[in-house]
Amino acid sequence: MNLIAQIEAEQIAALEKTIPDFKAGDTVRVGYKVTEGTRSRVQMYEGVCIARKGGATLAASFTVRKISFGEGVERVFPLYSTNIDSIEVVRRGRVRRAKLYYLRTRRGKSARIAEDTNYKAKA
Repeated sequence: MNLIAQIEAEQIAALEKTIPDFKAGDTVRVGYKVTEGTRSRVQMYEGVCIARKGGATLAASFTVRKISFGEGVERVFPLYSTNIDSIEVVRRGRVRRAKLYYLRTRRGKSARIAEDTNYKAKA
């Protein structure tokens, strides 16, 4: 392991965050810390994870897409951000590619993702 990867691994271990096993196609619920003035609260953002990038590095991020009032909304979350309170997998999706950008042009039934009922977690 080279020096940069070793330092990144130490910093990830120091964060003590538990990241669930999820991939593109899974529906996730992200608890994001929002500060409004002096008050702080956790806002839940639920949608389909359409992309993950950065692998297992400290700079890894994932994109979540949801439909809000008939309009598609995407948000990119840094995986190891201190503003992320929790990540919860709501349902597993069965997809055949790593980036689901084609969902941006789809509406209704064609935008649905089949659920993966026999998902096996990584050991």
